[in-house]
Amino acid sequence: MNTRFDRIVEDNAWCPGCGNFSILAHLKEALEEMRLDPLQCVVVSGIGQAAKTPQYMSVHMFNGLHGRALPVAQGVKVSNPSLTVIAEGGDGDMYGEGGNHFMSAIRRNADIINIVHNNMVYGLTKGQASPTSQRGFKTPVQTEGVHVEPFNPIATAISLDASLVIRTFSGNKEHCKAMLKIAIEHKGYVLIDIFQPCVTFNKTNTFKWFKENVYELPDNYDPTDKVKAFEKSLESHPFPIGVIYKSPNKDTLETILREESNRNGAPLYQHQIDYRLLGDEINKHI
Repeated sequence: MNTRFDRIVEDNAWCPGCGNFSILAHLKEALEEMRLDPLQCVVVSGIGQAAKTPQYMSVHMFNGLHGRALPVAQGVKVSNPSLTVIAEGGDGDMYGEGGNHFMSAIRRNADIINIVHNNMVYGLTKGQASPTSQRGFKTPVQTEGVHVEPFNPIATAISLDASLVIRTFSGNKEHCKAMLKIAIEHKGYVLIDIFQPCVTFNKTNTFKWFKENVYELPDNYDPTDKVKAFEKSLESHPFPIGVIYKSPNKDTLETILREESNRNGAPLYQHQIDYRLLGDEINKHI
């Protein structure tokens, strides 16, 4: 499907068969089908193979430091709430280096979509175990296998009362695209954790493995039941996919800041500043 979000790229750094290709295609199609304007979309990423996603899209983008996509994305959204803002990265980038920002973003509830490509391995740096690597997973570094429990982003997000928590699988096109649309339409912070294979450095959690180890939540599942959602977050082998948790209506960070500015005057970025006068005032104190 050709979209306005396509970008002609002469060289793509991903390995043939990488799950990142599917996520990229699903995201562009979802944005196109929702008739969003590429000029009103910003994709922010950190470091890693998944973080290269915005480089292959026709959108505004910011590629920053490892694990630091979320604070930048929040800053973009607060500065211009009319934008559709996506923070994108891998499981290592978002849950490892960016773990503290991940938790803070959930609590602040900025209106952003946090897409995490979860392949359970560090793909960019040649195959070390990531925070979500399963117990027993062997790598060139963890030669005897991973011996610690994998990080559970779904349970963590629910425990912090995230506005919306979703999991899907890149190999299920219709489900993944539908979940992306739900995430984009939602007002508030959204975690959408997407299982995807790394065909080069993870020979355990393959396309076939993910396909056999996920199941779709039934239509009668109630994502507003926090206790049930937390129980679902602890399920594995197979893992549930779908809208796992939806918090009752919560104020977004932008709404709270707007209300504060209405009480206390416009925020700094909305003021017309005479920098000559500002310079004179600064010089008085030097």
